[in-house]
Amino acid sequence: MPNGILGWLLIGLVAGALGKLIMPGRDPGGIIVTILFGIVGALLAFYLTPLLGLEVRDSTWQAYAAATAGAVVLLLLYRTIMVRRI
Repeated sequence: MPNGILGWLLIGLVAGALGKLIMPGRDPGGIIVTILFGIVGALLAFYLTPLLGLEVRDSTWQAYAAATAGAVVLLLLYRTIMVRRI
């Protein structure tokens, strides 16, 4: 189970890799940016899920799912913004 911020950072590393598997493609930052999105997605999940009434801190698989969903959403936003810039 994720224990505090460090646990969520570790989950974010895995979530970033899973996000890259879910949304393959050529990104300007590659796997490093995707892993960073996983970390940010995990931290967002850590802070936002209680506001939504979800308690994912007690279950590891729910934490991975929330972090991966956050990574995929951030990756999708990143791709949308980068395509418009180019």
